[in-house]
Amino acid sequence: MVSIPKNQVLTVLAIVSFLLAIPLIAMQFTDEVQWGLMDFVIAAGLLLGVGLLIAFVMNQPVFQKYRWVIISAVVLVFVLLWMELAVGVFGSPLAGS
Repeated sequence: MVSIPKNQVLTVLAIVSFLLAIPLIAMQFTDEVQWGLMDFVIAAGLLLGVGLLIAFVMNQPVFQKYRWVIISAVVLVFVLLWMELAVGVFGSPLAGS
């Protein structure tokens, strides 16, 4: 059974909320940050997915030996996807520029 302790889920939610508050607050002070509702929804989904996936890997004894390799791969995929959505590094249809 897939199990992540409740306190870790709450920690992930708190971190994601804090990270999403940064552009929300920045939008109040500058025109350089222009996020729409879908930007926040996509960012929340990506951040929650990565956070919960890392929490899952950290709590499974099966992944003990390769834990940091798996987490590094998850973070790398997240960063590449974030860059593609932000500026279109690879020029795919997902590109946000």
